[in-house]
Amino acid sequence: MNDQAENLRRLIEMNDNNKEAKVIAVVSGKGGVGKSNVCLNFAISLSELNKKVAIIDLDIGMGNLDILMGLSPRYHLLDMLENQLSIWDIIEESKVGISYIAGGSGLSKFVQLNDKKRQRFFSQLEQMGHAFDYIFLDMGAGATEESIEFVLAAHEVFIVTTPEPPAITDAYSMLKYIYLQEKEKPLFLIVNRADSEKEGNRTLNNFKHVALQFLDKEIGILGFIPDDATVSKAVKAQTPFVIWSKQAKASMAVSRLASSYLGVDKQSSTKFSQFLFKVKRMMKYE
Repeated sequence: MNDQAENLRRLIEMNDNNKEAKVIAVVSGKGGVGKSNVCLNFAISLSELNKKVAIIDLDIGMGNLDILMGLSPRYHLLDMLENQLSIWDIIEESKVGISYIAGGSGLSKFVQLNDKKRQRFFSQLEQMGHAFDYIFLDMGAGATEESIEFVLAAHEVFIVTTPEPPAITDAYSMLKYIYLQEKEKPLFLIVNRADSEKEGNRTLNNFKHVALQFLDKEIGILGFIPDDATVSKAVKAQTPFVIWSKQAKASMAVSRLASSYLGVDKQSSTKFSQFLFKVKRMMKYE
């Protein structure tokens, strides 16, 4: 086993085995709203608040988390099964304080696993439950038959949109789709690239009002991230913007969002085993 895998394995030995990771799916109704960048920088902000955080890139075929971090993943999720690797072998330990797993090939391949590989998949995945406080699933834009199952299995869902009408319309469609599948799923909204505080708050409040009026669904408001030229510069430098410039408007906003989220989060009420059970049911393993 390499040194990185050994270091990661120690996480599970050092952590509180009574505490189980919360799984958060991060989604958007359409591409181009900055979902992955928001997911990454929010996760880093949580790690800076002394939380152990991992991201699994399930934006299959379009994932760019590795690029945003300047990483070249050695393995992806299916390599664990095809090459008899442990979960610790495929986790990348980034320089920005979080751990990362590349998704690799299509999600449909997980449904097609034989019983032996499914059993190994779950036994390895289970080890992450006690090693991390939060595990983010960076989902692809929109919804597919396979991806929606992972979204529904997560404890919570973050929906990322921008203030533009097409993005808001698609975000609402995504919210409605999730709601019709599981009405009690906790849903939270983040508005990215707001031109002003007024626009950010107006978008958040209007979205919340529409969800309540037409779906009778109360959604959580995480907040907005202002449009900031620093973000583009950080992307070009393959460095998360909260690392690139902590004083940037976008960086300070994400840090506030993460702090506010921890202030209301009921992490102790979640069980990683609940997530595993739902994924097993999805893969027809139970």
